[in-house]
Amino acid sequence: MKLTVRQYAKALRLDVVSGEQGLSNELKTPQLTRPGLELAGLFEFYEKDRVQLIGSKEITFFHWLSKADQDIRVRMMFEHSPPAFVLSKNVEVPDIFKTLGSEFKVPVLKSHQRTNDLFSSTLNFLARELTPRTSIHGTLVDINGVGVLIRGKSGIGKSEVALELVRRGHQLVADDRVDIYENAEGEVIGEAPEILRKYLEIRGIGIVNVVKLFGASAYKESKPIRVIVDLLTFEAAEDYDRLGLEESTERFFNTDITTSKIPITAARSVPTLVEVAAMNARLKFLGTNMAQEFADDLSTNIQNKSKK
Repeated sequence: MKLTVRQYAKALRLDVVSGEQGLSNELKTPQLTRPGLELAGLFEFYEKDRVQLIGSKEITFFHWLSKADQDIRVRMMFEHSPPAFVLSKNVEVPDIFKTLGSEFKVPVLKSHQRTNDLFSSTLNFLARELTPRTSIHGTLVDINGVGVLIRGKSGIGKSEVALELVRRGHQLVADDRVDIYENAEGEVIGEAPEILRKYLEIRGIGIVNVVKLFGASAYKESKPIRVIVDLLTFEAAEDYDRLGLEESTERFFNTDITTSKIPITAARSVPTLVEVAAMNARLKFLGTNMAQEFADDLSTNIQNKSKK
């Protein structure tokens, strides 16, 4: 399914100033550009396939130009048929943009955001909509700022664990199916499909809306995944990691994400274990590895006793 300028304008609540005939233009790249060099007359590097963002700097330079240069350079930009021009909040749309937008059927859009905010929101929207994505089975929660993807076979209790975590004040991002995409190398974002947002499926109860149950703070639209927790049925013969020195990862796109296996028994509080896994991942991210510290202390203790 292609992404059009019309969808972009609707998502960011942009006003269409002219060029309505081009609202079906396709957006193909998750990038945008600010055509300052082009207004100066340099078109060798014109990124014509991107949304063209005009902010206060560009429009100030535009007004420094003579009327003839304004007409020539803006026309040259439109002649390359970019998908759209979007102007930020404090920028008055020049008449030449309105005229050429209709002539070349290139939408000229007006935002209610300042330049930096418009730049960020456009990049985020394009990345979310155009970056390759895939779906995985699991439940994603935000635990004290750490995105934790809970996986496990059907019926093992992923949703029930998420429900208890939300009850404790954490946030649900997605249940059952998580759509993921790579925002940048090292950052994989997870979110719920539109139809499943805010919902949890609890066996024996049914579908529940966490926002209506616990308030707006119980839900988050998207979250970078920092750790994956796999819930497993406990097997006595299985050799589980007891120290935490072995770090396993799984690759999604170009990013490796730390994984952790938690065996389940009747005596174990799985929500608490998932919370600890999240806190441990955060400490590692901040440079503290508790398992390694223990191993180092143990090694030092053994060496000291050997010397004695």
